[in-house]
Amino acid sequence: MREIMDYQVSQALQAFTRRYQQHWRTATGGAPASRALFGVPSPCVIGEDGDQVYWQPCPPPESLTLAGVERALELRLQPAAEAFYCSQLAGDMAASYLARPLELLQVWSEADGIRIQENLIGHLLMQKRLKLPPTLFIATTDSELTLISICNLSGQILLEELGRKNRTVLADNLQDFLSLLEPKVA
Repeated sequence: MREIMDYQVSQALQAFTRRYQQHWRTATGGAPASRALFGVPSPCVIGEDGDQVYWQPCPPPESLTLAGVERALELRLQPAAEAFYCSQLAGDMAASYLARPLELLQVWSEADGIRIQENLIGHLLMQKRLKLPPTLFIATTDSELTLISICNLSGQILLEELGRKNRTVLADNLQDFLSLLEPKVA
């Protein structure tokens, strides 16, 4: 059953990524671009122009897993989190969910995968210290204090305020959430 869920999340992420790439082609005539990732090495890079990099998704290295997070915290993670972070390398993608703007976080390179794991560990440790249910962030919002996360207990997608109990359920699962995302040009 876990493999089916992983596959469904991976397929939903890849489907959104294709919609995102098509949206960029329609809006700009080219591939997705990022100023934030300019000069940061990645196999996703297909070109540069001044102060931005053009990218396309690519397969992840076999070494990319969230096993380090599980080991560090002795915590079994939602399969959806592994599928989300480990099924492709790509740039972060601007989108909206039911008119709420967000930036879907992605792993840019093998080194970025290590950084993401360290940040997830820090996030989970903060929640443990504050006695909050564990979540795994997947997107940022316009507010620095508000994230979109996977609830590690239920698999639901939540809008959460950092360090607070305020959480709103956005979707029952990651697959549904990804299928309702609308791509945006950043």
